[in-house]
Amino acid sequence: MRKNAKEFLPLTETTFFILASLWEPLHGYGIMQTVDKVTNSRVVLLPGTLYGALSKLTKDGLIEVFETAETADRRKTYRLTSLGREVVRLEFSRIETLGREAKNILGGVDFGGN
Repeated sequence: MRKNAKEFLPLTETTFFILASLWEPLHGYGIMQTVDKVTNSRVVLLPGTLYGALSKLTKDGLIEVFETAETADRRKTYRLTSLGREVVRLEFSRIETLGREAKNILGGVDFGGN
């Protein structure tokens, strides 16, 4: 039985960034570069971690291999499925809500710029 999008939440940080980077189709190396850039190297995806995650995400139906005439003979290109897009939307909303609610609780707490 196929899961609904909410059953995948919460995502790990790594999984969230992999899925978010696939909003537009990318190959594995492009995913690694995108995540490295947007996180200022805070999240570094090693090939074993990335390709293991891509395999699992494919089996879960969140992403798929995307082939065109131009990509058929080169690196695998991945893209989000409609389920994957819904998972990204829900997780983004969950994280936004979490931040907003924490800000309401913490109010003016100064964390020293961190």
